[in-house]
Amino acid sequence: MKKSNKNISLDTWVMFKRCLTISLRNPETLLTATLIPFCLILLFGTVFGSISDVGDYNYIDFIVPGIILQSIAQASQYSAMNVTADMTKGIIDRFRCMSISKSAVLIGHTGAGVIRGIISNVVIVATAPILGFRPQVGLVDWFGVIVLLLLINITFTLIAVLCGTVSKSVEGATGLLFPLFILPFMSSGFAPVDTMPGGISWFASIQPMTPMIDSLRALTLDLPLGNSLWIALVWCLLLSIVSFAVSMWTYNRR
Repeated sequence: MKKSNKNISLDTWVMFKRCLTISLRNPETLLTATLIPFCLILLFGTVFGSISDVGDYNYIDFIVPGIILQSIAQASQYSAMNVTADMTKGIIDRFRCMSISKSAVLIGHTGAGVIRGIISNVVIVATAPILGFRPQVGLVDWFGVIVLLLLINITFTLIAVLCGTVSKSVEGATGLLFPLFILPFMSSGFAPVDTMPGGISWFASIQPMTPMIDSLRALTLDLPLGNSLWIALVWCLLLSIVSFAVSMWTYNRR
């Protein structure tokens, strides 16, 4: 018998509250997700800011979008770890014996991960002005920033959930997320793409982090968006759909 939409929504809400409660019981995870990106702002702003050439930009203003993506990647690793823990410690087997929607478990983990990412983003945006970040954002631009960050959080968390479902250990889940940490450094997050060597410049221009960072930078600094926003949205949609579909397939097989 198929479950009604009302029951599925209730299952999802229960799983979401469970995952969020687990996060609140481990505040050090959120602290790490916000402290490391803040330290990166401090490091890059003070050590590399004086030797980096980013044209007319303040270097802090230039790197904050890349740091924000770093904070989302940092926060998402805990979704991967929590999913793997559930998959390997028998908790999922208990859920299978209950009348719970299969998708509710993964959606619950995703929702809790998005909340962690949003909190991390808020902390970064609130503390970056201490180090010299000066956004030039109107009301409409702030709305665009919030929507884009929400989509990026969902995308990164779904990728993390996928890594959690395929990994056989908590440590392995973290290792699978390594590309999310390294790709912002190989994008326009910390240096203009056209200043990079040929091969790296080509890769930086086609990988998904660059349009996401360019869009956030344009929105926060009141710059022309060009087509970066549409490319970023397409990447978010594509990665989210693929990650969720593969996660559900893996979850059902295991």
